[in-house]
Amino acid sequence: MAIPALLAPVFDLILPPRCPACGVIVDGDGRFCVPCWSGLDFLGPPQCDQCGDPFSHDRGAGALCGACLAAPPPWRHARAALRYEGAARAALLRFKLADREHLAAMMVPHMLRAGGGLLAPGVLLVPVPLHRWRLWRRGFNQAALLARGLAGASGASLAIDGLERVRATRPSVGLGVEARARNVRGAFRVRDKALIAGRPVVLVDDVLTSGATASACARTLLRGGAATVDVLTFARVVREV
Repeated sequence: MAIPALLAPVFDLILPPRCPACGVIVDGDGRFCVPCWSGLDFLGPPQCDQCGDPFSHDRGAGALCGACLAAPPPWRHARAALRYEGAARAALLRFKLADREHLAAMMVPHMLRAGGGLLAPGVLLVPVPLHRWRLWRRGFNQAALLARGLAGASGASLAIDGLERVRATRPSVGLGVEARARNVRGAFRVRDKALIAGRPVVLVDDVLTSGATASACARTLLRGGAATVDVLTFARVVREV
C-alpha cells in the first residue's frame, strides 16, 4: 500500500530506510550505503554468451567459456546482475532468510539491467519453486516475488506456478557439484504443459550457484514443451579460472 506523501516523513522517522546489505540508515528505500555500494560487483559484457560468466576481455559476439564448451548447460542464456559476494550476498540473505520481502523491489531493476534483453514479447516468466514444506516455513517464495516484479516492470507474461517441486531436497550448502545435481534430479514437474508448450521461458531465481537447480528446472521445462529456456537471477557465483 502506498504511503501518502504527507505521512511519508512520519513513517521515515519511525521506520527509516535502511541499507539492504548492512542495515544502516540511508536516505531512500532500496538504496545501499556508500561502503556497501562501493563493494558491489556488477556483471555484464564481456561475458560468456551462454552462462554469463564474465570475461577479462572481449572475445567477440557469441563467445563461450571453457566450461560451456566442455559441458553445455540446458539453457540458452543465463544472466545475473551482481557477483554473489559481499553486499550482494548479504542483501540476498536478508531478503530470503530475514523476512525482508520488500527488497524484491530493489532487486528487480538490477535484474532488468542485466537481463532485459531476454524479456522479449511473448516470453513466459517461471520462478524456481519451493517445496510446499519449505514454502510453509518461510512464508514466501523469493523467486516468485522477483518474477512477479519482473513481469510488472517488463510486460512479460507470468506463470507463477509453472513449475512445482514434487520432492523435498536437502539444503545444497556444502555439497559438491555432482551431489547438488543428484540432489535435485527428478525434483521438478511442469504443472500445465499447455501453458508452457512452444513458449520461450525465462526461469527466475535469486541466485545461480553451481547451476544444478537451474539445469534441472530447464530440462524439465524443455521436456514439458518450452521452445527455449533462459535464466535470470539477481546474483551468481562466478567461477574462478
